[in-house]
Amino acid sequence: MLKKERQSFIIKEINLHNKILSSDLSIALDVSEDTIRRDLNELATEGKIIKVHGGALSKSYNVSARQIDTYAYEKKEVIAQKTIKLIKDGMVILTSGGTTMREIAKRLPEYLHITFFTISPLIALELVEHPKVKVILLGGQLSNDSKVAIGAEVVQKIDEIKADLCILGVNGMDVEGITDSDYDVVQVKKAMINASRQVIAPTISEKLNSSLRYKVTAINKVDYLITELSPEDKTLLPYQGQIKHIL
Repeated sequence: MLKKERQSFIIKEINLHNKILSSDLSIALDVSEDTIRRDLNELATEGKIIKVHGGALSKSYNVSARQIDTYAYEKKEVIAQKTIKLIKDGMVILTSGGTTMREIAKRLPEYLHITFFTISPLIALELVEHPKVKVILLGGQLSNDSKVAIGAEVVQKIDEIKADLCILGVNGMDVEGITDSDYDVVQVKKAMINASRQVIAPTISEKLNSSLRYKVTAINKVDYLITELSPEDKTLLPYQGQIKHIL
């Protein structure tokens, strides 16, 4: 594979999964980790990605991220509109981070009185723009990579919540379940699922049939799978019957 093709693949994987590890890219591309590190350094210098220890992040993780930095923005708009229809007045909702959740937060109807608990400072800043929304930021150690709160303190606080909905950021998903590349984030997401009556997994369809290192939850723990596709699309057929609602 030519360097240009390799770097195009790297950019797509980072944008798709938000974060990617150098070791995983090395395996996927069958090249050395030194080669991957050089590629990541070059792409970071060009301003196309954010280089972090052991891998890279999408530019959308920046506080100053613009619409142009959001991968598959139009698809996430569609997903946001579908998700908002499930949010009812008076609900208590747990949310993680991610660009799809940011679009949901931006588009909440002004009339809704909702309480949001979130582990993401970026999402909290979007939600607090809605005057009738109560926003509680769950504090703890802030992950340098994922930009969300992690650790035992956060998990303990989540265990004290009984939420109506969990809107879960998805980085990888297949018929076995939802996966992530960050072990500490996985522990927080598990707690969020256990603290919620229903779980919503909003994700662009490109993330389907992909699997990352650590398992967040089994597929049958997801109540709603929401993509930009029609529910009858053939891409979603493997999930029919395993997830209660596909929107």
